[in-house]
Amino acid sequence: MKKSSIKLAVAGLAALSLVVAACGGSSSSTDTTAAPAAAEVTTDECVTPTPVKLQLQWFTQAQFAGYYAALENGYYTDMCLDVTILEGAVDITPQTVLANGEADFAISWVSKALASREGGANIVDIAQVFQRSGTLQVSMKDSGIASSADFKGKKIGNWGYGNEFEIFAALTKAGLDPAKDVTLIQQQFDMSGLLAGDIDAGEAMTYNEYAMVLESINPATKALYTADDLNVVSYEDEGVGMLQDAIWADGHRLFDADYNATAVKFVAASLMGWAFCRDDAQACTDIVVAKGSKLGATHQLWQMNEVNKLIWPAPAGVGMIDEAAWTRTVDLSQTAKNLEGGTVLTKAPDAAAHTNEIVTAALALLTEMGIDINGAAFAPITVTLTEGGN
Repeated sequence: MKKSSIKLAVAGLAALSLVVAACGGSSSSTDTTAAPAAAEVTTDECVTPTPVKLQLQWFTQAQFAGYYAALENGYYTDMCLDVTILEGAVDITPQTVLANGEADFAISWVSKALASREGGANIVDIAQVFQRSGTLQVSMKDSGIASSADFKGKKIGNWGYGNEFEIFAALTKAGLDPAKDVTLIQQQFDMSGLLAGDIDAGEAMTYNEYAMVLESINPATKALYTADDLNVVSYEDEGVGMLQDAIWADGHRLFDADYNATAVKFVAASLMGWAFCRDDAQACTDIVVAKGSKLGATHQLWQMNEVNKLIWPAPAGVGMIDEAAWTRTVDLSQTAKNLEGGTVLTKAPDAAAHTNEIVTAALALLTEMGIDINGAAFAPITVTLTEGGN
C-alpha cells in the first residue's frame, strides 16, 4: 500500500460520521445529542492543515507503529491534518493529558481510561485498535506456574500504574486473595527480576518483555532462552483479558462539528497506518527505529509482528469496539479485587463512554479508498530474536 493522493467525500456519510449519540457523559456537557453534519471534504480543499496532538502511553516503539506509519507515509497530511505525536513515559497519564486539553487524542488501555472517566475525565473510546489483550505472566519451567491458580504462595511481579488490573482479575477468578495468597512485587519495566530469581512470575507483554527473556542467555544452556524453558500464562486465554490500546477523544469536543470531523479523519488515517504495518511489518519497523526507538531492530520487528496479532484479523473492521469485549472489560473492572479489597470501577460507565460512530465513518472512508479493513488473509511473519534484540 503506497502513499497516494486521496480525495474524501464525507457529505454522504454524515449520518455515520458525525453523529455521536450522548457523548457528553457529564452533567456539565452540552445537552446536544448529535453533532452537526459534515460538509463535503476533499484534500484538494486543504489550505491550512488542522493541527492535532496525539498522546502515546509509552516511549516510541512498534506498539504505536501505525501512527508513526501514518505520519511518515503522509496519510495524516492527505487528510489535511498536521499531526504531532507526543511520547509517553512512566509519569505521563495519556487520558489525563487529553482531559486537560493538552492533546487532541490519546492512546490508553480501556480499564485505566474508564477509571479516569469515573473520576471526572470526559473521554470517549472512539476506536478500539487492539482487539485482544497482550498481557502475560512469565515464569521459568520449573516454577510449576501453569495457570493463575498456581500463583498461590508465589512472588508475582507487576508494574503498577494500572497495568496490574488483569492480575487482580485473574486472582479473583481463581479465588485468591491478593493481600494474603500471593506476594505482589513492584517490577521494573523489564524482566530483570525474573531472570535474577527475585520474582517467580514476571508481568510481560507478548510484544515486549516476553521477547526480553527470549533475548537473554540461559545460564544452564549458554544459549538464548526458548519458549520451552518458560511457562506463560496468557490473561486473554484465562478469560480475564481486558481491552487495551484504544484511541480516546474529548467527549465535550465531540459535539463540535470541526473536532468531530477531525476525529473521523484522524481515525481513518491511523487505521490506514495500521493496515500498512499489517502488510509490511519490516517497513513499519524501520519507520519506528528511525524515529529513535531505544529498543533494537530485531526486538522491534518481533514487537511489530506480535502487535499485528492483537489487531488482525478484524472481522468487524479494524478499530470497531466489540460490545462483548467491552462488557467483559467493564465487568472485570467492577469485580476484580485489589490489595485493599476495592475495584477499578465502582459502577458501570454510562453508554457515552464509547461509540462506534466515528470508527464506522472512518472505515467507510477507507473502504471507499480500497483499503482492506478486515485483514482476513493476515498471517504473522517469523522473527528470529538475537541476544539483546539488536
